[in-house]
Amino acid sequence: MKITSFQTTRYLFLLTAAILTLFGFGTLTRIGQNPDRVALYAFYALAMFVDAAVMLFCYFQLKKRKKLIYWLAVTVLALNIILTIFDQVGLVDVLFMLLNAVTLTVLYLSRKEFLSE
Repeated sequence: MKITSFQTTRYLFLLTAAILTLFGFGTLTRIGQNPDRVALYAFYALAMFVDAAVMLFCYFQLKKRKKLIYWLAVTVLALNIILTIFDQVGLVDVLFMLLNAVTLTVLYLSRKEFLSE
């Protein structure tokens, strides 16, 4: 069974959603370690959970091959890359940007599969 770029793109969205969920829970565990930054960590965790939900939404909706969903997926990936640059960039941030860049590249290269109606 050959995995197409269409399937690869969807799986990358699922992987990113799972990673964001893990990061969100990891951020919530840091609240107890630093009580002075409860609101900040809660905001970061919420942002990660919302991003994961949008990525999961894209995962399920991309199979419908609608232009609106395709462009939502492109926008979410581009925002993930751009917003990560404005954070304190460390190894995890670079790996997250790379994952999003790979997903965006595969999505772009398989655009004909997604946009064919």
